Amino acid sequence: MQLNKIRGSIPPIITPFVNGEVDYKTYASLIEHQIKNGSHGILVNGTTAEPSTLTLDERNKLINIAVEVANGKIPVIAGTGSQSIIETKILTNHAVKAGVDSLLIVTPYYIKPPQRGLIEYYLELTEKIDIPWMIYHIPGRTAVNVTLETMKILSDKSANFVGMKHAVNDLGFVTECLSAFGPDFKIFVGLEELSFPMLSIGACGLMNAVGNLRPNILSEMCEAAWDKNNERGLELHHQLLEINQAVFYDTNPIPIKYMMKKLGIMKNNEHRLPMMSASVELEKRLDMVLRNSGLLED
Repeated sequence: MQLNKIRGSIPPIITPFVNGEVDYKTYASLIEHQIKNGSHGILVNGTTAEPSTLTLDERNKLINIAVEVANGKIPVIAGTGSQSIIETKILTNHAVKAGVDSLLIVTPYYIKPPQRGLIEYYLELTEKIDIPWMIYHIPGRTAVNVTLETMKILSDKSANFVGMKHAVNDLGFVTECLSAFGPDFKIFVGLEELSFPMLSIGACGLMNAVGNLRPNILSEMCEAAWDKNNERGLELHHQLLEINQAVFYDTNPIPIKYMMKKLGIMKNNEHRLPMMSASVELEKRLDMVLRNSGLLED
């Protein structure tokens, strides 16, 4: 897959469960849903997939299914990070062998490492990797920030370091990165509320949970940004406002899974503990959001 094709709307696919087990058949259908509805790629084992509740074997099997179903039609990005470098190596090496097009490696969570530790961590992980890799920057979940200086060092020492998913309410940092690395540096939006604003200042695409619901609209928003059609981009941005907000009515992906079930995209909105399905009160609130957006009829 050419590097220039890794852009646009690349939703992080949820992991469906039935009676505590991963529902691989439904997972394959969700990827087909993304292809059919115009997504530019898919992200496997992103935060929305609840990867910390999965075994290594389960995560690797999801990668295998994604590569098989996508079959070169759209890029497959693999989230391969863990808090353990040993686990991350296992996940990363498997993803590369399986044939993914790029890697997204989250900063190790819980540990709160120093920047020098992050640098060595990423360099060791990617030393023998020959496909593009990106940092997943989500300090709200991992409790660690990646500095611009750290990324400059990684860029100097790793030829395959091509970008990051930026799930932080900080547009200024996006501009600093693009200024430092140039317009070809790939920045994906990780916060729904910043989708069009970040695209308008140079982000190359979206990796948003809400893409599980409305793939075609997110793809259209990216294309509006590429076409410099700010009027259309803003229209879509405002159209998605309430759904974007609803993603965070509870811990992601609790709201997303319920809305997918309600819209008939999948049958179950099951989670693994300590995650739980939407409460009755949340269901009513999300039903109203779906009605207001025109997705759900009375």
